[in-house]
Amino acid sequence: MRVLSFLAAMLLIVAGCSESTEPVAVSASTDKPATMASMPAYPDIDSLSVMQANGESNSTAIVRETLARIDRFASLNAFITVAAESAEQRAGELDRMRDSGKAPGPLHGIPLVVKDNIHVAGMLNTAGTPGLKDFVPAVSNEVVQRLEAAGAIIIGKTNLHELAFGITSNNAAFGAVRNPYDENLIPGGSSGGTAAAVSAGIVAAGLGTDTGGSVRIPPALTGIVGFRPSMGRYPSTAVTPISHTRDTVGLLSRTVGDLIVLDKVIAGDQKPVSDIRPDEIRLGVPRQYFYHDLDEQTAAVMDATLNQLAEAGVQLIEADIPDIDSLMTASAFPIAFYEVLRDLTTYLQDFNTGVSFAQLTEAAASPDVKGVLQLVSGENKTSDEVYATAMEARAQLRKNYQQYFADQQLDAIVFPTTILPARPIQGSLETVWLNGEQVPTLPSYIHNTDPASIAALPGISLPVGLTTSGLPVGMEIDGPEQSDRRLLAVARVLEEIIDFSGRPAQKRP
Repeated sequence: MRVLSFLAAMLLIVAGCSESTEPVAVSASTDKPATMASMPAYPDIDSLSVMQANGESNSTAIVRETLARIDRFASLNAFITVAAESAEQRAGELDRMRDSGKAPGPLHGIPLVVKDNIHVAGMLNTAGTPGLKDFVPAVSNEVVQRLEAAGAIIIGKTNLHELAFGITSNNAAFGAVRNPYDENLIPGGSSGGTAAAVSAGIVAAGLGTDTGGSVRIPPALTGIVGFRPSMGRYPSTAVTPISHTRDTVGLLSRTVGDLIVLDKVIAGDQKPVSDIRPDEIRLGVPRQYFYHDLDEQTAAVMDATLNQLAEAGVQLIEADIPDIDSLMTASAFPIAFYEVLRDLTTYLQDFNTGVSFAQLTEAAASPDVKGVLQLVSGENKTSDEVYATAMEARAQLRKNYQQYFADQQLDAIVFPTTILPARPIQGSLETVWLNGEQVPTLPSYIHNTDPASIAALPGISLPVGLTTSGLPVGMEIDGPEQSDRRLLAVARVLEEIIDFSGRPAQKRP
């Protein structure tokens, strides 16, 4: 059984509402269809853009079909707020702009979803917790602003693990998010609602946040793609925080191509994503930490995937990263536990939420989250000295990664995103089954994703196969700091080699 750090053990010990607006008729300026029977079951940004450019559809029709899919997949409980009226109004404006001859932006008429801890002006920002159920920010997060400036339509705010402090998305206040592959299973978290909406084919892409794996774990468990950018690449103000050292806004989609389009808009990074050959790619395989105690079926899928990559010419370098286990134990939870008390307190004050940290804790509905909030603010809260030691360990971990990438001349490292696939919602609050043993849920699912969060690395999770039970397995690649565009180029090549096609069954009207 995996050995847990003291703080992880402490974490284990302490361990359907929606606000929707009905769709309204919007006067479009064209005679194009109001419904879209031809819309792909799993649309991507490129296909939706081409349909509009070719006159096959328009923004209004796309939004109406998306709203119909939200209703069709209501059992997934992916949404906290559905912004039907504002989305249709925005779509009508975009249609009139196009008809007047104004050049469309790169995301013209593309519906996107936003995790409900990222501010969207005029929409509820509950962060999945009762204490913020009435909080409506006046200004959007800058990532949202940039997406809307490029023509995107925010169609709703998605459900999440309460306060983003967990990985099951089993939210006691707003209900559990369900996995499109099997609605009895967790979709991962904390960005579970965004992942479920993208995986089911409701939208092409959406925003999440990532502190320890929250835009990589849900994609791994729901068969989609997730991207955690390098720290500082995306603006992170106007987001309900956990840890300023670790938090970042991230992307979820079904294709790497969509990640590339979205990243260019958000980061304003004009560097091209180069076409590279498989034999130009060098990937480190650090087995000692990332391949230990894998679920048997996860291990089988990963072995087959690595063989497939090698046969295609990708260079796989067997080499381990020094001291990663001990440095993670010293840094991961102490940083998050220390910073959440300070960062969340400041956030509640700065955005005039009318709620204190104590009141937020008292109102928390999910027992695991309430326990964490009580722990980080109680008598045994993380001291300044422990935090300083944790930050030193983080600095050393970053140095070890930098040296590892340089010594091995690597584009990235490769490993299974999670050590096990999705498990049932029921009974997974504290522990899950792994190779015949009950193991703690949160530390087990974040085991492989957490190092990149601490080391400030960019990471991408790709779907690579299904278990014999038909559940997705994700493969993550982490690159050197600030190598985001190169990492996206590598991911695009790997996606073509693997060619994942195991989509969940579609629900029909």
